[in-house]
Amino acid sequence: MNVPAADRLRDGLAALLRPTGPIPRPTRRDLVPDGALALLAAVAAVNSGLSVGMDRTYRIVDGTVRVVEGSGNYVGALAPMLLCSLPLALRRRYPLAVLWAVIAAGLIAPGSEARMILYTALVATYSAVMHSPYRIPTLASVAVALLVLNGARTPDVPTVQNEYVALLIVLPLAVAADGMRQWRTRAGARQERMAALEREQAAELRRATERERARIARDLHDVVTHNVSMMVIQAGAARKVMDAEPAMAREALLAVESAGRSAMAELRHTMGLLTMNARDDPAAPVGELAPQPGPDQLDALVGRVRETGLSVELTVTGNRRPVPSGIGLAVYRVVQEALTNTTKHAHGASARVTLAYGPEALRTEVVDTGGAPGPGAVRGGGHGLLGLRERIAVYGGTLDAGPTPDGGYRLAAVIPLEPL
Repeated sequence: MNVPAADRLRDGLAALLRPTGPIPRPTRRDLVPDGALALLAAVAAVNSGLSVGMDRTYRIVDGTVRVVEGSGNYVGALAPMLLCSLPLALRRRYPLAVLWAVIAAGLIAPGSEARMILYTALVATYSAVMHSPYRIPTLASVAVALLVLNGARTPDVPTVQNEYVALLIVLPLAVAADGMRQWRTRAGARQERMAALEREQAAELRRATERERARIARDLHDVVTHNVSMMVIQAGAARKVMDAEPAMAREALLAVESAGRSAMAELRHTMGLLTMNARDDPAAPVGELAPQPGPDQLDALVGRVRETGLSVELTVTGNRRPVPSGIGLAVYRVVQEALTNTTKHAHGASARVTLAYGPEALRTEVVDTGGAPGPGAVRGGGHGLLGLRERIAVYGGTLDAGPTPDGGYRLAAVIPLEPL
């Protein structure tokens, strides 16, 4: 498709004039020193214009007398000086326009004022290169400024006297070194902040990992301890009556099998929670994972314990209502831990489980009548109760455990609920 030349030219100009950076937005804090710089440059320029710009200097060029320096009037002497100095107040907001103003001043200024034009051109060129968002027009304007300052109207570039050479070398060097030092200081501080942030994130990750490991350890302890205890008791009972009462031994072995299946199901659920977030496909179905146990599964739990020979009574009071899964699991673990301890350490006892739904709290209590330790029972390290306290404390609850006056043992938990 043929594109008209005018359209191509317009598109090219638009591309050249398109900003390549953000538009400068100087603050008042930036404008104050720029205004002071412009005022100082204007005073120096006016003084220079009045001292050398009023007197005309003539030279014979090719047999013709020409004016090579001085304008001979105030307007011709002061106009270029003010044009090149006052715009410096806006050198951050309109850097390219300020450079153009200095270029225009260089075109109309007499040769005697070239030195002042050069000084202001240096400032304007730096400002344009540093702050202008129009890169290509800025570079083109710098080239034009060089041509103007070194062109026909200023054939002699102002020279620098020997006593100022050291100043013009040392001062920029000191400014550049100070700028580099500040940049390195800021870069070092920024790197230190990033390193501190990374250390903090790593520490938080370690703490989160430790908390998760503790939670998993509590779950595994609750699952394994309860079910294995049931299996040990039933297996022992089956061994004792295997020859005399085969039917009872078969029932005990069936109870062992049931407890083993329950343990495997809960372990599979716990391990499924560990691997669920590590799957390659986040959308993979997780329907095979069983739900976490809660108050609704207490009947099944009590039934399995009764099969071991422990007399357990379950009482539920108040209006049943749904509770968060975490609270439901905590209630289930309290009853599970209490009945496991009763089975191991209070052989021949009976237990009473009470679950009370209140308007603002869910109360769980397990009380046994006490008894002798069962075969193979060993004193634990209290990790089960410690894990229960931590689990219940997450929901703002409390756990009380201790012996009763009649020689039994009581375990009670209170977990706050949202008011109805």
